[in-house]
Amino acid sequence: MVYYFKSVGSDKSFEDSPRLLYMGKDKMENEDLIKYGLDDDVWFHVDNLSSAHVYLRLEPGEKWDQIPEAILVDCAQLTKANSIQGNKRDNVTVIYTPWRNLRKTKGMADGEVGFKNEKSVKKIHIQFRENSVINRLQKTREEIKGREHLIVARNARDRDAVNRLLEKQRKEKEEAEQEKLRIAEERKRRETMYDDLFADQDEIEKSSNQRRMYDPEEDFM
Repeated sequence: MVYYFKSVGSDKSFEDSPRLLYMGKDKMENEDLIKYGLDDDVWFHVDNLSSAHVYLRLEPGEKWDQIPEAILVDCAQLTKANSIQGNKRDNVTVIYTPWRNLRKTKGMADGEVGFKNEKSVKKIHIQFRENSVINRLQKTREEIKGREHLIVARNARDRDAVNRLLEKQRKEKEEAEQEKLRIAEERKRRETMYDDLFADQDEIEKSSNQRRMYDPEEDFM
């Protein structure tokens, strides 16, 4: 079972565009979330303590290391609240990193992960649990059983990624063809300009020759 939440921030500054947070019910669901995560997902966990794996799905164009403070606090508070030990403590550190930075190898326990790049892991300090944040998030909670919806979302996102790549290639090809046409037209314009220039020069030389051949005495004969 996967729990989904909507985050608008404590000041409700994201009420028009709530962010999607989600987490697994237990470590078995965590394995599915690790397997079927998306490149736009950011993973949260209490540092050095057992806790839920909480994910934030970024909006298009958002960067994982520039998450709005209000949303970041919601994610960290939800993570802390879903740690048996962390929920009871003050001054807890929550770590977060892009889903794509998670590393899962043979021999790791269910729910256990490492990181491909330690430098791509950031931390946020949570001084104490904020019940107002947790209560607000809990009111938005929805539950979905099974992993099918995760697979569907992953496949849909993969298709979107392929479609975006194809669209990018199409635009690049179109731009290349337009540039090729522009260069050809510019070359033709220059050739025409040179032809006109030489034609004008021929006319000038011809007129000059005619003046030199003109005999003014012929008018009096």
